[in-house]
Amino acid sequence: MAQGFSTYILDEIKKLPGSPGVYQFFNKEDKIIYVGKAKNLKKRVSSYFLKNHESRKTEILVRQIEKIRHIVVDSEEDALLLENSLIKRYQPKYNILLKDDKSFPWICVKNERFPRIFYTRKLWKDGSIFYGPYTSVYMAKTILDVIKQLFQIRNCNLVLSHENIANRKFKKCLEFQIGNCKAPCEQLYSLEKYETDILNARAILSGTLNPVFNYLKSEMQVASVKYDFEKANEYKSKIQILENYKSKSLVCSSTLTNLDVFSFHEDEKNAFVNYFRIVDGSIVNSYILEARKKLSETREDILSFFIVEIRELFNSKSAEIIIPFQIGYEISNVKFVIPKIGEKKKLLDLCERNGKMHMLERAKNESLKAPITKKQRLLETLKKDLNLSKLPHLIECFDNSNISGDFPVSSCVVFKDCQPFKSHYRHFNIRTVIGPNDFASMEEVVERRYTRQLAEGNKLPDLILIDGGKGQLSSAYSILQKLGLEEEIAMIGIAKRLEELYFPNDPIPLYLDKKSESMKVLQQLRDEAHRFGITFHRNKRSEKFTNSVLESIPGIGKTTSGKLLIHFKSVENVKSSGREELEELIGKDKAIRVIDFFSNVI
Repeated sequence: MAQGFSTYILDEIKKLPGSPGVYQFFNKEDKIIYVGKAKNLKKRVSSYFLKNHESRKTEILVRQIEKIRHIVVDSEEDALLLENSLIKRYQPKYNILLKDDKSFPWICVKNERFPRIFYTRKLWKDGSIFYGPYTSVYMAKTILDVIKQLFQIRNCNLVLSHENIANRKFKKCLEFQIGNCKAPCEQLYSLEKYETDILNARAILSGTLNPVFNYLKSEMQVASVKYDFEKANEYKSKIQILENYKSKSLVCSSTLTNLDVFSFHEDEKNAFVNYFRIVDGSIVNSYILEARKKLSETREDILSFFIVEIRELFNSKSAEIIIPFQIGYEISNVKFVIPKIGEKKKLLDLCERNGKMHMLERAKNESLKAPITKKQRLLETLKKDLNLSKLPHLIECFDNSNISGDFPVSSCVVFKDCQPFKSHYRHFNIRTVIGPNDFASMEEVVERRYTRQLAEGNKLPDLILIDGGKGQLSSAYSILQKLGLEEEIAMIGIAKRLEELYFPNDPIPLYLDKKSESMKVLQQLRDEAHRFGITFHRNKRSEKFTNSVLESIPGIGKTTSGKLLIHFKSVENVKSSGREELEELIGKDKAIRVIDFFSNVI
């Protein structure tokens, strides 16, 4: 026995019998976390504690087990049924989770005198009989229309007790006038005949049409013998209605009578079971049940659980079940068949095709429900619109700023996944260029930027955007070629006037729709680079002006002006400061010089 488990757990395992049954695992909060079935309780439960599990989820489950309870049953079938019941009741954390959370349509035969038959999505326990579930509202209402045409079942909710009818409490309504009801409320149709109609309607709902055909043909013959040809023709029309309905049912083979057919499919997270119910050679029900897998459940365990669940749901008593593989459990009075050839194999193949199509359709719908993110969409759009070889996750944009060649600076802004990456923004003071020369300035900053990036081993951009036309683009691209990066990094230029986009060595610009997502991203980059560069340029000019004003005061040099700016933050604050504060900071003589200077400045 594996180490690390409490003495209590080990003792409980020793007490387990070698009989079929159901086991329950509880956590420290005394909550059921797993329910399982077993042909041999001792062997099955011991297996959780005797070996290392490949599934991490199973290991986590075992670590949480604080208590074990078991229920011994008489047979494997009872274990199968009890497990299904307990899982539905307690919904343990580590058992498969049924994904059937939809409210499917049902057809109800109400438990009342002169029963109604109607469509509903709710089930209640008052003795009423429910047929379904139907996979579509259309299918359910089609069957109701057939029954309505054949038997004219009432649709009112009147309480048709013997006393109420005898006391003539009700009067026939418009439904009687238009032929949709036979007015049992005024004793125009007997309870005995009405119940016969209900039995035939229930036969149709069960998929058993032959008794209904026999009844209608018998009534037609009786009417003919009595020379009631109008009545006979009415029954003939009803037989035709039923024939039309039967022809729309999927007929398998007249040799196949009452069968249940199950197919099984699974992916990494989910399991799918498709079900066909065959009655008198026709598929009368088709149903898909899905579950989310929680542990490393075997396909045999999942399919056996689904078989019990679906047969209970459809109240199926079929004595033969077609399955794709053995499940290892038996059900009394039921024969499991795994067909290899013949009609049953064709039926299983059809069931499997439907199940597989549903699984693929489900995967497709899931991908549509979780559409591509805005970020990914923008990147894909940029890649397509700019004909790039890869997604532009990292984009850098350069812009120059100067006034008649004074205080020349450049800015580089960085966007990561189409969003500003401000911690990577950079300013550049132009060092080697004299006078207003945008082309030479662009060459300098691009070369400085990527020479350093290469030297430091930093990540290079996927796309470089140059704020300017063909001239600035050519200058920047020549540096990429010099550094050997022209194949690794895409580069484009954006001209301000008409928002033309230029590519290296291509004189013809690209025009994108100005409202397109791609153009908006490029404009945002360009505007951000311009804002960042202008701010830096303005600060440079302001700093130069500030320093020149203070240094122009006789006897005040660069060191003293710097001390004043650090303390007072601005020239205006220096100007409005008091004599004592100035004397304390820079001495009496210099304080007088500053006060005299500003007192003479208008």
